[in-house]
Amino acid sequence: MFSDAQHEAGFCLMYEECGKNPTVSGSLLESNVPCKNPGPAREVVGAHYELFKEVCPMLDQGEGQTFACCSPQQLISLQSSVSLSKAILLRCPSCAYNFAHIHCITTCSPNQSQTINITRTIPVNISGTEKDAVVSYQAYVSTTFSDASFNSCKNVRIPATGGYAIGTMCGRYGSTLCTPQRWLDFQGDSSNGLAPLDIDFRLIPPEHNAAVPEGMVPYAGIALGCNETTPTGGEECSCQDCQESCPPVPPPGPLPEPFMIGNMEGFLAISLILFAIFCLLFLIFIVVKWILHLCKRKKSKSGKDKNANEVHLNQTVNPKDITCNDRVSLVTQKYLGSFFQSWGIVMARHPLKVIFASLLVVAAFTTGLMNMQLTTDPVQLWSAPNSRARREKDFHDENFAPFFRTNQLILTAPGRPSYIYDSLITKHLIFEHLLQQRIQAIEFWSDELNKTATLNDVCYAPLNPGNPSLTDCAVNSLPQYFQNSIKNLNLKANMTQLGVTKEVDWRDHFIYCVNSPLSFKDITALNLSCMADYGGPVFPFLAVGGYDNEDYTAAEAFILTFSLNNYPRDDPKFKVVEQWEAMFLQIVQEYQKEPSTNFTFAYMAERSLEDEINRTTIEDFPIFMISYAVIFLYIAVALGEYSSFKRILVDSKFLVGLGGILVVTGSVLASMGFYGWVGIPSSLIIVQVVPFLVLAVGADNIFIFVLEYQRDVRRPGEIREEQIGRVLGSVAPSMLLCSISESVCFFLGALSNMPAVKSFALYAALAVLMDFVLQMTAFVALLSLDARRQDGNRCEIACCLKVKTQRPAKPNKGFLLPFMEKYYAPVLLHPVSRIVIVLFLFMFCASIDLMFNVKVGLDQELAMPTDSYMLTYFEYLNKYFEVGVPTYFVTTKGFNFSDVTGMNAVCSSVGCDQFSLTQKIQYATEYPERSYLAIPASSWVDDFIDWLNPGSRCCRIYTSGSNTGQFCPASESTLKCLKKCMTLPSSGILRPSVEEFNTFLPSFLSNRPDLQCPKGYAGSSSVRKILDQNQLHLKMPLSLSLSLSAASRFMAYHTPLRNSQEFTAALLMARELAHNITMAMRMIPGTAEDFEVFPYSVTYVYYEQYTSILYEGVANICLCLVPTFVVCCILLGLDLRSGFLNLFTIVMITVDTVGVMTLWSIDYNAVSLINLVTAVGISVEFVSHTTRSFALSTLPTKVDRAKEATAKMGSAVFAGVAMTNLPGIIVLAFAKAQLIQIFFFRLNLVITLLGMAHGLIFLPVLLSFFGITPSTELQLFFHF
Repeated sequence: MFSDAQHEAGFCLMYEECGKNPTVSGSLLESNVPCKNPGPAREVVGAHYELFKEVCPMLDQGEGQTFACCSPQQLISLQSSVSLSKAILLRCPSCAYNFAHIHCITTCSPNQSQTINITRTIPVNISGTEKDAVVSYQAYVSTTFSDASFNSCKNVRIPATGGYAIGTMCGRYGSTLCTPQRWLDFQGDSSNGLAPLDIDFRLIPPEHNAAVPEGMVPYAGIALGCNETTPTGGEECSCQDCQESCPPVPPPGPLPEPFMIGNMEGFLAISLILFAIFCLLFLIFIVVKWILHLCKRKKSKSGKDKNANEVHLNQTVNPKDITCNDRVSLVTQKYLGSFFQSWGIVMARHPLKVIFASLLVVAAFTTGLMNMQLTTDPVQLWSAPNSRARREKDFHDENFAPFFRTNQLILTAPGRPSYIYDSLITKHLIFEHLLQQRIQAIEFWSDELNKTATLNDVCYAPLNPGNPSLTDCAVNSLPQYFQNSIKNLNLKANMTQLGVTKEVDWRDHFIYCVNSPLSFKDITALNLSCMADYGGPVFPFLAVGGYDNEDYTAAEAFILTFSLNNYPRDDPKFKVVEQWEAMFLQIVQEYQKEPSTNFTFAYMAERSLEDEINRTTIEDFPIFMISYAVIFLYIAVALGEYSSFKRILVDSKFLVGLGGILVVTGSVLASMGFYGWVGIPSSLIIVQVVPFLVLAVGADNIFIFVLEYQRDVRRPGEIREEQIGRVLGSVAPSMLLCSISESVCFFLGALSNMPAVKSFALYAALAVLMDFVLQMTAFVALLSLDARRQDGNRCEIACCLKVKTQRPAKPNKGFLLPFMEKYYAPVLLHPVSRIVIVLFLFMFCASIDLMFNVKVGLDQELAMPTDSYMLTYFEYLNKYFEVGVPTYFVTTKGFNFSDVTGMNAVCSSVGCDQFSLTQKIQYATEYPERSYLAIPASSWVDDFIDWLNPGSRCCRIYTSGSNTGQFCPASESTLKCLKKCMTLPSSGILRPSVEEFNTFLPSFLSNRPDLQCPKGYAGSSSVRKILDQNQLHLKMPLSLSLSLSAASRFMAYHTPLRNSQEFTAALLMARELAHNITMAMRMIPGTAEDFEVFPYSVTYVYYEQYTSILYEGVANICLCLVPTFVVCCILLGLDLRSGFLNLFTIVMITVDTVGVMTLWSIDYNAVSLINLVTAVGISVEFVSHTTRSFALSTLPTKVDRAKEATAKMGSAVFAGVAMTNLPGIIVLAFAKAQLIQIFFFRLNLVITLLGMAHGLIFLPVLLSFFGITPSTELQLFFHF
């Protein structure tokens, strides 16, 4: 029925109330509707006028001049009807003013008949009088007014969620798709549970006014802009709620330009220039050397050898001609040689006693293994206790409890990306619901609790943490839109909307909820809530994934998340929660194997990372054992002399090789046992890497010692023990040089701040030192026993058996030494071949450029084995998640929140500072590609202020009954609570006094949010992300003042972070922003000098290391290089040149290793750093033996001495280091763990190959050009 009343100014169509709307059921508010009552507008006077001025101030013309079409009772109903919506709009006064303006025009305007047209009435009987109740009408509004009103409200935010208020007031469309028409349609839809009747808003553009019915005039009043003050004194909206109010904020500066020199990449240009300088200097050196050679050739009376090198004919040594350095070198070599010779003789003479004593010492140390602690917690491994991230994590956990544990599934259906295909979501929801029910029903016997444990014993229950039931547990999933009820999921109903009747079902509810997740009731005839069964919202970006532009209905993945409490590891409940997670994984894996499962899904539990790392460690343990076995087999075979087939069992060195392996094992066990006694924890990296490192170092020394003994000829009258002592005296100084260099290198590496690197360095340093000590004792004794057996022609295994074939008188040099003497060294050091040094210099310069392009970080995928289910989870996580991890901006103690200035420095609503804490975070989110922040910070301060606003029902005082004067919750009747907590000042800027702040804060914190008051903060997750914890985050007795005694936090969201580089950059940007906020807030009077704002996210503690690992790595490696240089110089008698050449070669190996890391996609991280420190140690083995051999050679020319050192020591280094490492490294390629494949196989292979190339090719050539030339006197001393 359409209205036939007169449409003219000053006339009404409705007046007074006709009771509840009979067509509306299940309304959340009283659905009182007006009566059809055409007539002139009534004058408003007295109490009626005062109420009218309060509810509709925009229509006030002054007392005696104001006319309206609404009664006092209508005004009360109107005030109640709009109060819920206004509660979330009050933070922007002009928006709330415009919102009230819209409804005041349709309800109370004196020109009501020109604005509305009644379309439906229902006869009702009111106190015996028949009346027509209006249940539907049209409202004609000009688009100039509707658009301006909408624009003033579209950016108003809900502090608790960081989302837009308009998203809760636009039904199924959410904030993204909301328009003025859709916004008003929702306001006029009685099915939303808020509107008492249906209003068909007709928005008419000014140019189409002629199209409206005769007598109708589209309302075209003035709507305030959000940056305008209201006539009632309300201030302009804040920047966070109104872009027009934002001060001019300069955009972030341009990103740093890449380092360029001209048109070339800077480091590449530097590398080329450096290479050119090296080549030029080398060319100058060759030319000068040739000129000097020609000059000396003319003047010299000395003879020449075949290489045209000078050979002095005068061989008389004058003691005055021996320099100080020569004397030091002579004394050093004499003392060391004499000491180790005497030592070797003693060890060889008493082998059994020495071996027994060595076993006792090792056993004593090894008993400490009973006290050894194996650290598997990633936080304790990679984050130093005194690091900034660790201190911030400890502060956060102490004040707000640890971040909860996440257990998650991501479900997808290939080929069916959204609900529009074959009711896909229904099938998935039902399945997910069944799976969810089975997971929620997990129960098991717990010895720790001494009862049957269930989910509610360990779950995160934000609204009832004290005694949670199963439905109190925070479970985030799509079935939660239906409160996990199959009945609700299957509901269907007929619904008439704007005259059209259709069937609504789960689809309509789903579409509504993903766009309005905070709704307690949808707008469909289903009358279902969108809130989860535990009372919190289900935010769509956490429930679905794989969508574009917030089109949640086209999502390709569904996300199911169980949140559990995170207990300390020493808490008994920690084992309970881990057991629950183990059963969670078991159930999911069983479902995955079911044949009926026609979809794919990924899953993880909080314990998964640690479980998978431990699993792969156990599974790859045989790989390491095979690697060690291969190395042992090689050593046993390679050490043998094999002079004849008949003596093969006599000349083999199986037991010597086994003894060498046992020496390495004993040194590693002794090191671990010692630190077990001391209390320094170990790690899996130590267990895997230290034996490998010590084996490489130990095998080299074993080969040098054994091969030198085999090549030596026993002098006349010399007994076996004396020969062993003499051989040890010649090689032990070289072994001491390497061992001391490596051990001091590792001890200095223990200065690292990273616990894993520090403990590795300590364990490795002591193990290398113990290995040298055991080689000088137990291994010398073992070789003495083996030599005694070999001299007696006894077989190695069956010692009682002898062979008749005698040992050859001439020592067997084997294959490698003759090959190097006859072929390799001459070819390498040929005048033409020596130009190879230029190739190595080019490789060094190229690696310098590559070194600056190495990626820093360790993606968590690499820590997983290749067959891990976690790899699928990480793939799904990066593909489908549209929001990143939450980050909290934590304020430490020392800031006065209860002071008005303090509140304004934090909040973001009207009257707040334009550069407050939350406002600065808002500015940062406008540049997500730079700040890595996607969603602004939620603010409990803003919500507290809104909660206090008298325009909402949240904060009221009992005016009757036994609780008079106490806080009255919004659920109580208005008649019992007639007094508001505060009155709104004329400026619209509400701020509590210190007393009011402390009085009402406890009620705010304990007020559970509901439809009447969505601002309550009990459990806080009811108004924000389900996976979050307490929003207010105050750790203090609630009766105390908040002035300076409490810490607080404000949550924002990062953008999706895909790799280590993005996680690290996000941390740095968050810290930069927090520092800026800190400096500003310290300027506020009364703020403590040590007050600080810092960002905290659960990931920061893992990625902080990458902010400084480059500098720490350079420092660690430099510290390792220093002792290498110093020890080399000292043990060579202050030979600075040999020490420098030794150091330069090791630096080249290290730099080239980093360069190859870039080419082979090996990222730089703590594991790489451990291997690079190891590389320095292994490089010492490849380099130092040859350098010392060259320095002490008595041959007359550098080339000859380089040939001798290459053949003699190069063969031992090749057999002892290179060929010992390579077989074991190659075996590691078959490990399942990607971490082992990349950082142990690839990186150690690179280190070994580069060390071998530099030690056996580059270093001999380098020494042949630049090595020291000992004086004739020194040569004669060693020769004679």
